[in-house]
Amino acid sequence: MTDGRVADGRVAAGRIAPGAGWRRPVEAVRRRLLREINSTVHGADLHLERYDRPAGDPGLFGPASVVWRVHAHPAGMLVGGFAALMLQSLHPVAMRAVAEHSDYRTDPVGRLHRTARFVSTTTLGSSAAAEAAIAGVRRIHGHVRGRDAEGRPYRADDPDLLCWVHTAEAACFLAGYQVFAGHGRLSGPESDDYLAEVAQIGQLLGADGVPVSRAGLARYLAGVRGALHATPEALEAVALLRDFGRTRRERLAVRVLTNAAVGLLPGWARRGLGIHRSWAVRRLWDRPLARLLGTVMVWACGLSPIRAAATARAAGTPTARAGAARG
Repeated sequence: MTDGRVADGRVAAGRIAPGAGWRRPVEAVRRRLLREINSTVHGADLHLERYDRPAGDPGLFGPASVVWRVHAHPAGMLVGGFAALMLQSLHPVAMRAVAEHSDYRTDPVGRLHRTARFVSTTTLGSSAAAEAAIAGVRRIHGHVRGRDAEGRPYRADDPDLLCWVHTAEAACFLAGYQVFAGHGRLSGPESDDYLAEVAQIGQLLGADGVPVSRAGLARYLAGVRGALHATPEALEAVALLRDFGRTRRERLAVRVLTNAAVGLLPGWARRGLGIHRSWAVRRLWDRPLARLLGTVMVWACGLSPIRAAATARAAGTPTARAGAARG
């Protein structure tokens, strides 16, 4: 009945609402999954102070941007992120810099947390938080120097190298969203808008020549392809990535997502990395399995405290942060 009464005339209002018996355990499962996803991707502390203030600040992009839309999709971002790491590894100089100056071998979880925080802060954070994150990365890049396999000097703040890293990431995030967003996928012009908007991050990091459209992206990848190949360091990094996980469940989820990520890569990139998965396996097994996992992730992340804090901040609405900072 809709007036709060049960069939025998007893008032149900104030006791047990209809459906509450199953809603509570379902909601508990949802919140547990959200905590687990946040802990794996972002770490225990979400640092909501980066997202919930000052009121009225839209950040670098704002809620109406295509960047907010694309980067809000957890499955598209995770699969796209894994694909980006694989694609980026094919640049010998970029991979050399990572191998020599990153702790991804000894602290892969910390590396994931730092990368995810940078993306979420620059996307959803306040203007000040986003600018601070970018400034922090620029400071680190300023100290990263070395020599490639041919003995030629490299520097992490090289504008062309930064363009490669940014473009590979943006291309894979876009591809991940388009595959996993279903009916919400972007139109052609919206895809161009995404690339133009997110190019701001690469430019602020110091990149030159960042593509701002699908046509520009295609030209860029065609132009850089001749310089790409898999080094032993790249093959090692991809193997570590595909075996990532602290628990059996985490490793299983990562394997599902990285298998789907392989399907986002161009054929030449898969061949270069020595990954041989047939079209049938990629499309009829890997992608549906990742979509199923992605559906669960989207359901759980509908409660994302980061997104909620950023949306309230941009709208100028005060938020209560009670306990949410630990996801």
